[in-house]
Amino acid sequence: MKALLLTSLLAGTVLLSGCVISIDDNYEDGYHVSSAANWEKHEAKNRQFIADASLGMSKSSVVDKLGVADFNEMVSSDGDAVQVLYYRTQRVDDDGSTTKNECTPLVFINNELVGWGDFSLSKYL
Repeated sequence: MKALLLTSLLAGTVLLSGCVISIDDNYEDGYHVSSAANWEKHEAKNRQFIADASLGMSKSSVVDKLGVADFNEMVSSDGDAVQVLYYRTQRVDDDGSTTKNECTPLVFINNELVGWGDFSLSKYL
């Protein structure tokens, strides 16, 4: 009887045990940031990079540092490829969505940074 009870107890323990997975919600992978504090860090990082950016930087070096843009537009103008990458730099509405008015546009011509901000956007498009 004791053997049966011990076997039942052991089997019950194994069957009722669960797996616990811990997820760190404070991670940042360049695209998804889970909390308001991390969004602020992400936006600050983008603002700092843009403030330190230099004209002539390659698009690939910008994307390597900032990650995938929130918005991406491209057009051909006078035979040149004009691309605008939008990176989130300020929160306007706390609605969980990123809109263009919360982003700074970076303007590239033929994969070379020629300017950023609304003035550059209006100049090249």
